[in-house]
Amino acid sequence: MASKANRPDLVVDGKRLDGRAMDELRQLKIEANVLKNADGSAYLEWGRNKVLAAVYGPTETQPKHMADQTKAIIKCRYQMAPFSSLEDHGRTGPNRRAIEISKVTKEAFENVVMLNEFPGSMINIFIEILQSDGGTRAAGITAAAVALAGAGIHMKDLIYAVSVGKIGEHLVLDLNMKEDNYSDSDMPMAISPRNNNILLLQMDGEYTGEELHRAMEMAIEAGKTIGKIQRDALRSVYTNVAEKYESV
Repeated sequence: MASKANRPDLVVDGKRLDGRAMDELRQLKIEANVLKNADGSAYLEWGRNKVLAAVYGPTETQPKHMADQTKAIIKCRYQMAPFSSLEDHGRTGPNRRAIEISKVTKEAFENVVMLNEFPGSMINIFIEILQSDGGTRAAGITAAAVALAGAGIHMKDLIYAVSVGKIGEHLVLDLNMKEDNYSDSDMPMAISPRNNNILLLQMDGEYTGEELHRAMEMAIEAGKTIGKIQRDALRSVYTNVAEKYESV
């Protein structure tokens, strides 16, 4: 987070700078199966974020000594394209932040992918941030879930992620980059909507117990909208295929 000394007013007359209410998501659009050569893929636009996710597998584990004969292993690479924002993103390789997000994303999906169905194999998840405007780890997880489902990989649930932050006395949903940089707190969460299990929770800043409870409620309520958009993206793939065959 940036220094509070020169922090701009992020809430004016009860509205955020982009005109949203405190509990309002940015505009979200997801398209599934956009890459011909991937087993599953998704393109996501969330506010000004633009994210591409691709899934390959299950396939033979490489290197072979890493294989687990009782279940599949997941590899995940989150990476910001050098042109995604004005910040430096480690042009010669993944930086510390990218490695950390790759790790927590992998761990979130290990909780829902039915790994025991694919013993000895490997599932690769690639998340590329093409344009960044805050909340990219949440956007990447949300897109990757659609890509995994599009690849036909069995999961216990279609997970999503979103952040809730704190600006002064206000809790705010889905922070953009300026809010992320100057907010008092930020808490990205990945959630399994079937039972509202929290699969990822990272906190930068402080929350009271009551604020933490309210923040989780905001994220779960937002998940109803996010989940519908995820499902609609997958449904549209099969609707388009059916219409294509009907027209033949």
